[in-house]
Amino acid sequence: MVNSRAHSRMKSSSVVRFISRRPSPSAITFYMILLFAFSLFVFVFNARDILDNEPKSRFSEESLSQSQSQSQSQSQSQPQSVQMSNEKLQDTPLNYGLRTCVNPTAKYKAAQGWDRYITVKSNGGLNQMRTGISDMVAVAHIMNATLVIPQLDKRSFWQDTSTFSDIFDELHFITSLQNDVRIIKELPKGLESIPRARKHFTSWSGIGYYEEMTQLWKEFQVIHVAKSDSRLANNDLPLDIQRLRCRALYQALRFSPPIESLGKKLVERLRSRGGGYIALHLRYEKDMLSFTGCTYGLTQAESEELRLMRENTNHWKVKKINSTEQREGGFCPLTPKEVGIFLQALGYSPSTMIYIAAGEIYGGRSQLVELTSRFPNTVFKETLATPEELKAFSNHASQTAALDYIISIESDVFIPSYSGNMARAVEGHRRFLGHRKTITPDRKELVKLFDKLESGQLKEGSSFLHIVQEMHKNRQGAPRKRKGPLPGVKGRARFRTEESFYENPYPECICRSKRGL
Repeated sequence: MVNSRAHSRMKSSSVVRFISRRPSPSAITFYMILLFAFSLFVFVFNARDILDNEPKSRFSEESLSQSQSQSQSQSQSQPQSVQMSNEKLQDTPLNYGLRTCVNPTAKYKAAQGWDRYITVKSNGGLNQMRTGISDMVAVAHIMNATLVIPQLDKRSFWQDTSTFSDIFDELHFITSLQNDVRIIKELPKGLESIPRARKHFTSWSGIGYYEEMTQLWKEFQVIHVAKSDSRLANNDLPLDIQRLRCRALYQALRFSPPIESLGKKLVERLRSRGGGYIALHLRYEKDMLSFTGCTYGLTQAESEELRLMRENTNHWKVKKINSTEQREGGFCPLTPKEVGIFLQALGYSPSTMIYIAAGEIYGGRSQLVELTSRFPNTVFKETLATPEELKAFSNHASQTAALDYIISIESDVFIPSYSGNMARAVEGHRRFLGHRKTITPDRKELVKLFDKLESGQLKEGSSFLHIVQEMHKNRQGAPRKRKGPLPGVKGRARFRTEESFYENPYPECICRSKRGL
């Protein structure tokens, strides 16, 4: 009995000594490092998918059916239960601590080619010219040449006679890039009449291609570039070249003072009317419908008019287009009616202020009745500005498009009905400015829903709202890396399928904040 108690006391004493023994400083440090490493691993594992890829939002027929059946149990008479407030809808997607980064690296050197000159003839509409000019700034830097202020396209569908200085702040363009490339307004008089190399630089070319092109300087002092659009690859370029493209587009190519001034006034007037607003790029214009061959909802006479326009436009290579296949493939702009249904399904209330950023709508204002009946607070340039204010911009489509661009960039939400040059440029700029909310309609999947509405298989109730909102919850401009070429596409054709650098300049021009996540 005594021996048992003594043994028990000895055991308790040893346990106390074991518990009271303190770990050494080195052991504490080791455990802290181990804990930190584990926490970092967990964070990276969970965050990588958010930053690298925006989840796909495609709805299969099976998931569509499941969503419908799940929503059938909800009250069809109370679609407001699925609607969100406008304040919530206008929230900017989280930027996850990302920031703009366009400064050159320590190894960067400005171009020094003072006796070599590149002249450029830009082609296309406003945004095609803007991105093309930014490419040519980078090309001039790579080829160590002086860039002459580009000539703008005056023969496009819009036939705008505007010069560079009519649309852009020419002096700002020259001075803001003076540490990158020398830019002058005109060729020196002595060089105007000398022979020059006339080149159609290959689309989506890399550094190696333009380094080979420098051989032209052995025979010529001036190179004339006939087209400026898509002259540089989207990917696999040096970091300094990519950042130069961003400096050129987002900082140097500022609009002219008259355009900037009126654009800011119109934004202020929109905000004074309703606070927040949606900029809707409604690409339901004659040239786009003709080019894409999209005639859904049009009369036979209108369809024939678009066909003849396509036949008579020489540089449009595809002449025969199946309109039904185009629409089902998601290659057509949404109609004004479809846009109205879409906006309402997203949860926007009828009081939402909507600015139409577009040229002349094909078919006139009558085509907009089913959109404006759902959203009466729909406005245009003509309803915001006075005739006197717009007089200077009349017959200059590129200048009025610049007004639309400013208003779209500053909007609470930007929604394009088609993924054209304007839509891509605005989306990229809004990503650059902090991933401002941009909702890109999934046209291919929406067409299936619209057809179900038309046939009576689906109704505009809670079920429909739920499907559309789920379909687009990951299509609102959240950060993600630029998409590469489509799988299975080989050769140079793969470059055409890549996401445009100017549509998403992440990661080269958008970086992690020094403050971290």
